[in-house]
Amino acid sequence: MEEYALVIRVGGALIIAFLLNFLLRRIIKLFINRYAKRVSADATSFSFLKNSVGFIIFCVAAIYILQYVPGLKQVKTALFASAGIFAAIIGFAAQKAFANIIGGVFILIFRPFRVGDVVFIGTEYRGIVEEITLRHIIIRNYENRRIIIPNGIISDETIVNSSISDSRIKKHIEFTVDFNSDIEKAHNIIREEAEKHPLTLDVRKPEDVEKGSHKVIVRTIELMEYAIKLRAYVWAKDSDDAFIINCDLNNIIVLRFKEAGISIPYPYRNVIIQHANRQEGESL
Repeated sequence: MEEYALVIRVGGALIIAFLLNFLLRRIIKLFINRYAKRVSADATSFSFLKNSVGFIIFCVAAIYILQYVPGLKQVKTALFASAGIFAAIIGFAAQKAFANIIGGVFILIFRPFRVGDVVFIGTEYRGIVEEITLRHIIIRNYENRRIIIPNGIISDETIVNSSISDSRIKKHIEFTVDFNSDIEKAHNIIREEAEKHPLTLDVRKPEDVEKGSHKVIVRTIELMEYAIKLRAYVWAKDSDDAFIINCDLNNIIVLRFKEAGISIPYPYRNVIIQHANRQEGESL
């Protein structure tokens, strides 16, 4: 009977842990999907809480099993007796795991980004934050792939957040023309096409409009070895719209430049080979 009671107690603790984990995660997810936006709650905190619930529940279940199952009391005593050695081994083996957990807590406290933000992490990772856990974050990139980045790595990287406070983007779109081109005409073509693009935002103040300031500013920013570099400053709602504007302008500006006789140069080199006159019998 005692053996059956032991099995029931251990099995019951595990079943309750699994059920609690499942139910609480579902409840938190339901709240995030339905009510978080209505009550202006931060989805990041609830996402982090959802992923921390399982860890806490199973830790409590493990402590319960060690405490109340007679056969495991000796194991618990031995573990505590060798706690120093055990802690040293675990600490050495789990340095990265603890670094990831601490990194996750710091993300929750300082909030360099939230669920749904568009971020650049370091020089390699770019996308939308989908989930934040104790160990890692999940980013969906623009190829619809999920990138899993440990929190410990994020703590050591530079983060560019395109969604904090203001999601608008001032996109720098650059073109080059040769030195014989009509620069003023090139400016006008770029400005005209950028201003009439449906995704371009008008961020001018009323006084700027009265002064006749342009919706899109185009400047000559550099005299290169082989070309003149022009830059258009185009405002967009977010990084997605900015990318679309950039691609569309690349297409239309090339066509407009061809029609206007404006050349887009490219670097080239002239290689001159000179053959020295050799006397008869001279070795090569």
